Amino acid sequence: MEGKENQDHSHDVLLAYFNFLSGMITFIIVFCSLMILVVGALLLLLQFWIQQKVKKAVCEKKNDDKQLCVGFFHPYCNAGGGGERVLWTAIKALQMKYSYVECIVYTGDTDATSEEILSQVEARFNIQLTKPVEFVFLTRRRWVEASMYPYFTLLGQSLGSMYLAFEALFMFVPDVYIDSMGYAFTLPLFKYFGGCRIACYVHYPMISTDMLERVSHQLEAHNNRFFISRSPLLSAFKLRYYQMFASLYGLVGRCSDIVLVNSSWTQGHILSLWNLPSITFLVYPPCDVKELKNISLEKNSIKSDCLKIISIGQFRPEKDHPLQIKAFNEFLKRSEQTIQPMKLVIVGSCRNKEDEERVNQLQDLCYSLDIVQNVEFKINISYSDLLLEMKEAVIGLHTMWNEHFGIGVVECMAAGLITIAHNSGGPKLDIVVEYNGKPTGFLAHDEKTYADAFDTVIKLTKEEQLQIRKNARASVSRFSEEEFQSSFLSAIEHLIRPKSKKD
Repeated sequence: MEGKENQDHSHDVLLAYFNFLSGMITFIIVFCSLMILVVGALLLLLQFWIQQKVKKAVCEKKNDDKQLCVGFFHPYCNAGGGGERVLWTAIKALQMKYSYVECIVYTGDTDATSEEILSQVEARFNIQLTKPVEFVFLTRRRWVEASMYPYFTLLGQSLGSMYLAFEALFMFVPDVYIDSMGYAFTLPLFKYFGGCRIACYVHYPMISTDMLERVSHQLEAHNNRFFISRSPLLSAFKLRYYQMFASLYGLVGRCSDIVLVNSSWTQGHILSLWNLPSITFLVYPPCDVKELKNISLEKNSIKSDCLKIISIGQFRPEKDHPLQIKAFNEFLKRSEQTIQPMKLVIVGSCRNKEDEERVNQLQDLCYSLDIVQNVEFKINISYSDLLLEMKEAVIGLHTMWNEHFGIGVVECMAAGLITIAHNSGGPKLDIVVEYNGKPTGFLAHDEKTYADAFDTVIKLTKEEQLQIRKNARASVSRFSEEEFQSSFLSAIEHLIRPKSKKD
């Protein structure tokens, strides 16, 4: 009898436990359902409020049935780099072809006025716009700064870009939204909340199979710190994090109506991640090769008092300026018996204090190698000064691993410089390739191979050097501003249709 009572008691306990568990599961399901409904309702209200702002903005336009507003999301529009040349050349192309298009730029450059920004555009890129451009100044740009996120930087910057995009949406909603700087996580916000037609120009995929391979093989890099690369556990965790981020990146990227990519290398990665082959177009970035081609190919610097090597690029960690300095130092050691002095001129733009600190570190590296007298830094110089530097140089230098394209490489080749670029990415696949069956430059990957390339160049005869310069210059016509404008307008043509009353 006692055993039966114990059995009944255990049955009652199990039944009570089962009922409690069932009640908790029901509560969780109901609670989650209510939360989803509440969040969904809030999102719908937010979308409705933003759409009302669109209607109000449209009604305030003088010619609301035809005028079309194209908004470019470019938080660093005053940086003066290759991405900014793409931005301003695209705006100029739209202004020249479509009289009904009004362009606005979302920027975080609150330390400059509209006039100062446009003046910098003309001075740095020699671009003169045919119509005014409106600027929407954003105050929360710091949320996309890498310094804000010492860990989980990719995810942090992506979420930060969404926060910045909401600020942009609240201030003005365009008809067509173009992300021209690579903030893919802003695309769904403008598409679903702003009701915009969506295009993007991808300079560099936020994540790539190359990054995944570096982490899986535990290779140290500027985006894979030493203590992580040396730990199998941390490397495995980071690899999983990268894989999850790649899935999210693909999800937001597929919100695009048109995708433009700047190189074969970028195209391969974006097709793999976003899987939008029918709307993905290869549009090489514009390079100002017209004036550069006016520079004489008969370089006199080899016979002058100093042989100059020039590097062009923003002072960012991925550009790997330390490799340039170390390779040049190796070259100088080999050339101690050479009577002719040699100089490395590093030309670049600084966007912020972090970039300025990198320049200071590079200068310290020159002091430690005792070559400070052989290395010169030219920071934020004008376009006319850049032309002067290129006229005096003999060799163009580029060291970024997996550079997405390499506008600086093209500029050097157009200017008649014998270019030595990194054996990867855009330079390897699209730029420093044979043209008419003949070489257009040299490729390298470390201190030794760069120094070897320097040796090869200076040992070439004058006739051999001239042949390479001529071939390189002829090859860069593919990257002219005219070619970019034609390809860009052709790719986005159906997005830039005039507004109708229905719209």
